[in-house]
Amino acid sequence: MSQLLSGQVALVTGAAAGIGRATAQAFAREGIKVVVSDVDAQGGEATVELIRAAGGEATFIRCDVTRDAEVQALVAGTVAAYGRLDYAFNNAGIEIEQGKLADGQESEFDAIIGVNVKGVWLCMKHQIPVMLAQGGGAIVNTASVAGLGAAPKMSIYAASKHAVIGLTKSAAIEYAKKKVRINAVCPAVIDTDMFRRAYEVDPKKAEFAAAMHPVGRVGKVEEIASAVLYLCSDNAGFTTGIALPVDGGATAI
Repeated sequence: MSQLLSGQVALVTGAAAGIGRATAQAFAREGIKVVVSDVDAQGGEATVELIRAAGGEATFIRCDVTRDAEVQALVAGTVAAYGRLDYAFNNAGIEIEQGKLADGQESEFDAIIGVNVKGVWLCMKHQIPVMLAQGGGAIVNTASVAGLGAAPKMSIYAASKHAVIGLTKSAAIEYAKKKVRINAVCPAVIDTDMFRRAYEVDPKKAEFAAAMHPVGRVGKVEEIASAVLYLCSDNAGFTTGIALPVDGGATAI
């Protein structure tokens, strides 16, 4: 068992599809009430319907995580809906750029850093006070294996994920004695809509992606969800400030 407490409350950003949707569903299966958030209202509502159809409890709140007022409203709306906030999975992110650093565009930089870094910072900024007031909580941020090393032709994305890990570790130390645990999960290539869009254009990318993992395949969204639930659970009660690779052995090479 994951040792999450049934009846508690989780907030998942970027939950309209992929890893976010799978994690929202995984929380709900544990009896957790889930606030699903995304800029994609249609996808977010679809996630809520999937949770409710399976007997879970969920509600959707639209939020652009780059806007402070919207993030503040998201966290306040979570507390208004369910009375508390026990777990947060700050997963909202945007796709990588495809090109060498000198070919990058300022608009790409602003967009990627805005969502992937500022978005995580704003979410924690508003989630942590709620958790402090209620006596504790657990936060997991989505980083990437690209945040653990070099990532040629995706330097802006890599920089954003290095920054997520820096935010995670720093905040974890700041609040370690306040019973707010903060960790990051670092997926490698995962079978999501984003991944499928890439390999539908070039099928060789799928073969390359599988080969870059020693296990010989890309990851599943459910495998990332399981890692997130572990990091939120009491089983990880002595774990804070880590960046956990879930990568089929890719970073072990």
